[in-house]
This record gives sequence, C-alpha cells and structure tokens, in this order.
Amino acid sequence: MDEAEPLPPAIPAATLILMRDRADGAPEILMTERHAEMAFAAGALVFPGGRIDPEDEAAAAGFPTFADAAARIAAIRETIEETGILPAVSPAASDEDAAIVRAALAGGAALPDALAGRGLSLDLARLTPFARWLPNFRETRRFDTLFFIAEADADAAEAELAEAEAVRSLWAGAADILAEIHAGRAHAIFPTRRNLERLARFASIAEARADAARHPVETITPWVEVRDGAPHVCIPEGIGYPVTSEPLETARRR
Repeated sequence: MDEAEPLPPAIPAATLILMRDRADGAPEILMTERHAEMAFAAGALVFPGGRIDPEDEAAAAGFPTFADAAARIAAIRETIEETGILPAVSPAASDEDAAIVRAALAGGAALPDALAGRGLSLDLARLTPFARWLPNFRETRRFDTLFFIAEADADAAEAELAEAEAVRSLWAGAADILAEIHAGRAHAIFPTRRNLERLARFASIAEARADAARHPVETITPWVEVRDGAPHVCIPEGIGYPVTSEPLETARRR
C-alpha cells in the first residue's frame, strides 16, 4: 500500500480465548490454523474470532448492561461457526445443541434465535475482557479487535472445523504453542504471540481473569522505533505483557 494513501478503516472484530484448566499443568487454549491462502493471517495459528456483524449489533440491544455486548456476541458466534463448540450459554449445551445451533447460524439465523430454538440463552457475563488491539500498519485489512477470555465447559467436544477457514485445531498450553512457533513448526502474527506470552504466565483460568482485572483494557497500537540499532515493533509497558518489543525482522517473519 502506498505510504501516501490513508489507512483503511479499521474493521470491528472480536476474538475468544477459550480455555480449559488441567489438573497437571497450565490451562489449555483452543487455537486453529488458518488456510494458507486466506487474505488475513494466512497459515497462522489464531484464536477463534472475526468481524462484528450487523446481526451482532442488533442482538446487543437485548443486553443493555454490557457496553461491549456486540463484541461478546460476535466472539461467541464466531467460535461456534469456526469450531462447532458452543461456549458461554445457559444451560450447558450438548453436542447435539451445538451442531443444531451451528447449522441455524449457517442458515442465516441470529445467534439468540438459534439458541432459543434449543432452550438456550447467552451468558455474556462468562466472558472476561482481556485486550484490545488496533494495529495501524499499512495492511490491506486492519482490524480493531476485542479479546475475551472464556472457560470451556468441562465436557466440551473437540473442535469440528469450518473447512473454508482452517486446516487444523489444537488444545495446548500457551507455553507449548509458543515453543512450536519459536521452533518454526507453526507461526502466528505479532498480537497473537504477545497474547500467548501473557497467557503463558498463568497456572489457571482464575489467574488469567485476575490479571485481566488488574489491567483494564486499553487500545494497543504497536509502533516501530529503533532500539539497539535495529527497528523494533513495540507496545506500551505496564499493561500486562511480559514482552513489549520484537525486532521488525522477526515480527514480520513469524
């Protein structure tokens, strides 16, 4: 994109960091690997998520106590559509519920309506705001993304991927995912790596939520500056991230 051109408008988006505790280790996180030909984050490991649709905005009117209701609804909807897992609903959903709700969404139903058909309702309080990222680099697509933490039901099914978007899914600890990235066996974009580093510090979902409470969500817009003689991609200190800069060369490559 030409440097003289204005930045493209940021697309409102939402992402769900779906976690499950383990008795013998750090929490596992659900991630998917995007198709190599996707326009955004091609071939990268990502948390489920996507654009906030007009239907999500309309559904948000039913949750006036949540200023970010549309984003929460979008994060849940995208997780269902991409993985077939149905989080943050009451009562707990069965595998059959998840499959039927997913099919209803594919047919154009709004999420609250699809859930109501199975006697389910959204429980937006089960999502904990974790971060907001708004890069301003000159990419074809630029997203203003809210990240939320949610706990998967203990008996949640394994992901059944939407084949148009992803080639595989995995449940793994954040440190294990980072090890795969550093070894070159997987890759992830800059915001995903920084969020995984932050998540890798927690021994439980409760710790992750407590950290989120200590660091109210601020919009993170990375910038480039020269450090130690080389350009680095940087984010602010003091907002919960253990790593706040990375050489531009590796930030682009991973």
